[in-house]
Amino acid sequence: MSLDFKKMMEFLLKQKENLSAEEIKDLIEEKKRKVGAGYLTDQGALFLVAADLGISFDNVQRSESFIKDIFIGAKDVNLSARVLSIYPIKKFIRRETNEEVKSRLLTLYDKGDSIKVKLWDNHIDFPKDVRLRPGDLVKISQGYVKSGLDNKPVLNIGIKGSIKLSEENSEIPTIDSCAMKVNEINQALDNVIIDGIVNSNPRISQFNNFRNELSKSLQFQLIDENNNKTMRVIIWNIDETKIPKILKVGTNVRLIGAKIKEGNPQYSSDAYEIHGDEGTEIQSLVENEINPIVLKILTIKNNYPENKADCLALDRNGNLLSLIVDTSLLDENISQNTIIECIPSKIFGNSLILSDDDAFIRIATEENELFIDLAEPESKIKDIQISDKPYIIEAIVLQMPNTSEVNTRTGELVSVTETIIGDDTGEIRVVGWREHSKIINKLNVGDRIKLIGGVATMGRENKIEIVLKSYSSCEKIS
Repeated sequence: MSLDFKKMMEFLLKQKENLSAEEIKDLIEEKKRKVGAGYLTDQGALFLVAADLGISFDNVQRSESFIKDIFIGAKDVNLSARVLSIYPIKKFIRRETNEEVKSRLLTLYDKGDSIKVKLWDNHIDFPKDVRLRPGDLVKISQGYVKSGLDNKPVLNIGIKGSIKLSEENSEIPTIDSCAMKVNEINQALDNVIIDGIVNSNPRISQFNNFRNELSKSLQFQLIDENNNKTMRVIIWNIDETKIPKILKVGTNVRLIGAKIKEGNPQYSSDAYEIHGDEGTEIQSLVENEINPIVLKILTIKNNYPENKADCLALDRNGNLLSLIVDTSLLDENISQNTIIECIPSKIFGNSLILSDDDAFIRIATEENELFIDLAEPESKIKDIQISDKPYIIEAIVLQMPNTSEVNTRTGELVSVTETIIGDDTGEIRVVGWREHSKIINKLNVGDRIKLIGGVATMGRENKIEIVLKSYSSCEKIS
């Protein structure tokens, strides 16, 4: 942004060895007198003195800026700061030339301030090349500042600029020292780091972004370590590959590069919510090894187009878990009531994901005794609550199934069938899509059924209903 006066003096003295520092100062005072009082600082006068002597300061190292001093229109910006967020590469077409252009955003911070930095040209691969992580110290040279869509300064690094990792000692706070607790949040803030404990099963939902493109969001509740305050978390445009290997109730996590916004009363009674985007990083604060898990398979359905099997399983503590298995791992004939031992690739809420690169599964006949006396956890209709938890329900069909054709948001026309079931505690609607539509359509009024793996959601008229999942089954009881 600006040149350092001391460095300018040192540079000029090296170029003009016949002049002393006192003589240059006299020339500065003389220049100020000639131009007139109130027009020049010592540094401004030194530029004019150097010009008279035929000296240019183009090669003088410019002093570093602080983020708070950066303004729209600034050029030749030098900055040392720490990395907060790293965004994916974006592509767009220049209207004038029809040329494909790539860029990438970083968020950097120093003492109390943050700024978006846009990488261009050969700089876009810098994060990948150096394995850049939040908290890393970087040094930027010859950046230029433009206005962002929010009218805030954005520091750009193009062909003339540079960015590199720095190993210098820095007084800029580390990520650890910047982290705040859930119970410390009491106002709207940008670019924050939050530590907390996952307090609800995380779930991923689809939505249409502002470009009307299908995207995904991750939602869960975060609570402080003393169980005093809970906040809703929504990460928009989530990249599922960046979710920690274990994300379930009780996981200690850190959200890096999040935003505190006023809460939406439609979804939460909290005054504030935590929002993130594709640049937000979710870190597990405690690295837990995924140990072998013994399960009893209750249902299994092969999804051939996607080369996976969707299962509902029971663990030795009586918990129902969704199991998504890459079919390349299924060397043995696994069917209903098979006992397996597995090491998942990921644990996401009530779901275990076994992909072919880092997972293990085998039939474990010697573990049968673990499940001999373990009953399947059946639920009464009055106890059903909205969550990602699968339910097992025994009930009677109370209404003839009704089938209709529905257009999904992707334009697909699918079959949907619904009916009403009841037990001695209440009644509830059951909905089946696609293949499960056919299963429900075969039911008759008065049939006693066992519904395995239904999930409760909010349905029509703001009433809870049961939706069948890919692993769900519906059996008639004689």
